[in-house]
Amino acid sequence: MAIDLHAHWRPAELIDALRRRTEDPRVLVNDDGIEVYKARNGEQPIDQAFDNVETRLEEMDRQGITTAVLSLLSEFTWIERLPLQESLPLVQLYNDSMSALCAKHEGRFTALCALPLADVKAAATEFDRVMTLPGIIGAQVPGNAFLTYKEADAFRPVIEAAHRSKAAVLIHFAPMPGDTWPRVPKETDNVRRRIGTLDMQASLSSNMVTLCMTDILDDYPDAMFVVHNLGGNIPFEIERMDHRCLLDTPDEELPSKRFKEANVYVDCNSLGAHAIEMGVRLYGEDRILYGTDGTEFGGKWTNDALAEADLSEHVKDQIRHGNAIRLFSHLAAMAGFMEAAE
Repeated sequence: MAIDLHAHWRPAELIDALRRRTEDPRVLVNDDGIEVYKARNGEQPIDQAFDNVETRLEEMDRQGITTAVLSLLSEFTWIERLPLQESLPLVQLYNDSMSALCAKHEGRFTALCALPLADVKAAATEFDRVMTLPGIIGAQVPGNAFLTYKEADAFRPVIEAAHRSKAAVLIHFAPMPGDTWPRVPKETDNVRRRIGTLDMQASLSSNMVTLCMTDILDDYPDAMFVVHNLGGNIPFEIERMDHRCLLDTPDEELPSKRFKEANVYVDCNSLGAHAIEMGVRLYGEDRILYGTDGTEFGGKWTNDALAEADLSEHVKDQIRHGNAIRLFSHLAAMAGFMEAAE
């Protein structure tokens, strides 16, 4: 069994609201007479652009996933970056619909809420509201809000909200309102590799440095931060970071110690067996969570990587479900809880 902390969702509940919009993102009938969802990356027919619950449950069963923690897919996070008066009704519709889905399929689904990012105080207020709803265990927030201490400090109201509710915060590679995005021009060679791996992993590494090597989280021990993809390149770069620390700032605590002791977690989505082994050596077995990036999209890859990793079955089970149960079961029911607890 596995609890998938990184399972994106394309919410069909937004279709009617998006039909009423006159600017992107929206649902419209294109020049070919096909109703499509239109966003930054082009058009998709609506029968392909949104997720179906029964299909997702079948995918989860095939991949051995008992509970999926659903979060907004990147191409839909545009609704979070709209002006507040446009964003807030859409994210509230999404959040309420996700809570209803979780209640209907209790234990199979929990969810991370969306936030109106144009106004951080409004985002914190919505976070507080949503944490009173069934099935919600936290929020997904953009990585650009934590690239440096300066950005994270401005985002402090959301951190405080997470602390108040002892909630999860999944930091996902994404922009804040007004950010240049994508940072790699589309005409660049190997653009998908440069955006989806090189830029993404470097950005996640910066998020980890902010969270683990500054005092930004010191006053918020009950906020549970998760950074996807093993926290970027940190497991591969930590030896160099320690070496440079010993040479440049020998009185400073070693980065490896700070990463190991920080109240920050990572998921193992999209990384292979050797990378997961390195992650366990750096962070510890209790700090790594199972993730797929969307069930069928990455379920087999993650399952194979864990199966091949040179780790004990106990450690693998901690990654698959034990750590998630320990961290988040106070917030929502998870299928297989008793079996995992045994």
